Amino acid sequence: MSEFWELTFSKNDKMWGDSPTDNAGNVLNLLKRKKIKSILIPGFGYGRNAKVFYENGINVSGIEISKTAIKRARKYFKSDVTIHHGSVADMPFDKNKFEAIYCYSLIHLLGKEERNKLIKDCYSQLSFNGIMIFVALSASDKRFGIGEKVGQNTFYSPQGLNLYFYDEKSVKEEFENYNIIDLKEINEPEENPSEKHWMIVCEK
Repeated sequence: MSEFWELTFSKNDKMWGDSPTDNAGNVLNLLKRKKIKSILIPGFGYGRNAKVFYENGINVSGIEISKTAIKRARKYFKSDVTIHHGSVADMPFDKNKFEAIYCYSLIHLLGKEERNKLIKDCYSQLSFNGIMIFVALSASDKRFGIGEKVGQNTFYSPQGLNLYFYDEKSVKEEFENYNIIDLKEINEPEENPSEKHWMIVCEK
């Protein structure tokens, strides 16, 4: 996984563009309503989603597997933003607690044991009354069924990744012990959508 993402970021400068996702904007509104001041972002990338939080006065930290992505992120973020280099499989990287954790389009890249560990580790790093938001591929996404099937709802994509597609049952099974307070399918982007995801919000 590390080699894949290092090569991908090395070959593609800002492959997702500079603008944050529509979902990141919606999550910002949620964080503002809850007066949240700190957030951890596993799968930080080059920081396109993190910018929307950082620019609105939220203390941002991240975890990113690609050194190239971190180097690019440093063009946007000062030293007050901690970006741990490593895999989310190795969480936690510190003993800090966060009021929010935002994990966008990452968990579906992991196997079942890794997914369960990520959820547990994120929950462990939440402060009391903190929230964690996961955005994960839905079985309603147009990519479902493309590529070799390698497991339940899991397909080896043409891009060289195993993609796990959640349905409502599997979301509830994996997150049931973490106090789900909101669960819905979302389009990304909201206008002329090309992807379908689940947005899962849990509160500690």
